[in-house]
Amino acid sequence: MKNPVDNFWNLKLAAVKDSLENNNFEVFVAGTAKEAKELALKEIIPKLGIKTVSWGGSMSFVATGLFHELKDRPDLEVLNTFDKSLSMEEMMDLRRRSLLTDLFITGTNAVTESGQLVNLDMIGNRVAAIMWGPKNVLLIIGRNKICGDIEEAMIRIKTYAAPVNCMNLDKKTPCRETGVCHDCKSPDRICNYWSITEKSFTKNRIKIILVNENLGF
Repeated sequence: MKNPVDNFWNLKLAAVKDSLENNNFEVFVAGTAKEAKELALKEIIPKLGIKTVSWGGSMSFVATGLFHELKDRPDLEVLNTFDKSLSMEEMMDLRRRSLLTDLFITGTNAVTESGQLVNLDMIGNRVAAIMWGPKNVLLIIGRNKICGDIEEAMIRIKTYAAPVNCMNLDKKTPCRETGVCHDCKSPDRICNYWSITEKSFTKNRIKIILVNENLGF
């Protein structure tokens, strides 16, 4: 067989897509991060007729280039929660307001083969938006986030995604130094709010682009 690795991931993504759709998510598949951006800009977002947009912390979202495409759109009210010029008080207010937008874009820490989303948040704004608030949610998910089940997803998050994210954010946590979770009590701890999204109660409210590349942590 030619290109067995590509064939493997095509089959895996197709199976996960079916599982997610059975759980009331609307799912698209893109070959690359660039294709995911074009899919969002040309097919998904125009159909929603949105007036307001915001996002939660997501390396996958940034990697697609969507952030730079949307942050200065004159036809949208953009709540830029990545604006480093804001004070913490202003940032928290913006994150609260983001729960009332027409579209919220982010990623997920893990997705199971049976179509469940598993996330662990520091503040909770990202998981809150996925569950309730924004009219529409768009998740960008790289193939590296696929796990066999919820237990594997939680292990992946605690042993890999969280320590790497602490390193990326320069948090003063033990895992930043050791690469191992210590279930710490650090003020900088980012592992505070677990969420497991088994289904979308409102069919197709949560839209997902599965990307046939490794994206984010």
